[in-house]
Amino acid sequence: MEMNMDNVTLGIIGMGYVGLPLAVEFGKHVQTLGYDIDKTRIEELSKGVDRTLECSSEELASVNSLFFTDNLDLLKECSVYIVTVPTPIDEHKQPDLTPLIKASNSIGKILKSGDIVIYESTVYPGATEEVCIPVLEQISGLKYNIDFFAGYSPERINPGDKLHRVTNILKVTSGSTPEVACFVDELYRMIIEAGTHKASSIKVAEAAKIIENTQRDVNIALINELSIIFNRLDIDTLEVLEAAGTKWNFLPFRPGLVGGHCIGVDPYYLTHKAQSVGYHPDMILAGRKINDGMGAYTVSQLVKKMIKKKIQVENSNVLIMGLTFKENCPDLRNTKVIDVIRELEEYNINIDVYDPWCAKNEAYKEYGLSLCDEPKPESYDAVIITVAHDEFREMGIDMIRSLCKKSHVIYDLKYLLNKNEVDIRL
Repeated sequence: MEMNMDNVTLGIIGMGYVGLPLAVEFGKHVQTLGYDIDKTRIEELSKGVDRTLECSSEELASVNSLFFTDNLDLLKECSVYIVTVPTPIDEHKQPDLTPLIKASNSIGKILKSGDIVIYESTVYPGATEEVCIPVLEQISGLKYNIDFFAGYSPERINPGDKLHRVTNILKVTSGSTPEVACFVDELYRMIIEAGTHKASSIKVAEAAKIIENTQRDVNIALINELSIIFNRLDIDTLEVLEAAGTKWNFLPFRPGLVGGHCIGVDPYYLTHKAQSVGYHPDMILAGRKINDGMGAYTVSQLVKKMIKKKIQVENSNVLIMGLTFKENCPDLRNTKVIDVIRELEEYNINIDVYDPWCAKNEAYKEYGLSLCDEPKPESYDAVIITVAHDEFREMGIDMIRSLCKKSHVIYDLKYLLNKNEVDIRL
């Protein structure tokens, strides 16, 4: 394989939260094509509009060597492809590699001798070479590590985070041969100011990514379980965590709903692979069970408090403040707020969902929810603060109380308000 940075033309597959910022940075250095099957998304980006809010119009306009397209044929001249499509789970909590397989199929149609395909999508160890590479070989008719090569460099994008950006997050890289590994590492060093870590193999890089979020998931599960215990003991969880946090090596995790495209999904990729080789991952699955049950737990606590206050539960009005999976971000992927909403529906409760960050059409498309424009004053029997948007913090307790009936319950899942201002904290 002969390739240097001077003749690289880059094709990035998937213009979402991961692919777009990557395309913008690479577009400052080499000819880059951003490809997506969503025609509307491509039209928006071509006009300088990013609905994910990861890149500003000014940033998109300033990159001279970046072009967006939904025409696969235009990628034929690319020599390196980077795949940044989603890797979700299905309704049975099994890995859904359909987007990855479809992307590999598309690349296979235009793959040429000497090309390199780099995957960034989070997968279980072995998936790149066991699932994706055979698709590339079958469609292209080319041989792996003879005609074309592969790399894996796991994404580390944190949606909505304006401090930790693609360029200042250290990047793990890998390649299918030592020479390719060096090339992939050099390619990313072109844009990653924080530096790179070259893993010894694609499998090591895949495994490194999958345990990053699995570790966080298990730690949050522990704190969620502690919050359930402390609630029964009538102890405020946040006060306990703040006291324990005075020790230098205590990890500052908080309880809550564990959603999003990573933490609530990635562990299932690892447990799937572990079970396929005959090992049952007790701790990881126990953590997942706890975290997946927090929506139901939240509603059970709310209903108990409403009953104690003699508020009729059935046909009551509840306001959900926040739908996105995290604060100050429009990302709805795998939000666990939906678990709270579905559980409330089981009690025949009337629900208003308010989220200034969330696009109404996206909420309806993803979950069939019609968001309210503004909460209605003096209308709610209960309010649940589910996402810590800055707008909710700025509202303060007085404005939030003004939305409630005389007898009401305020449940603060995010410790946004003071302990003495709310009825329940997680």
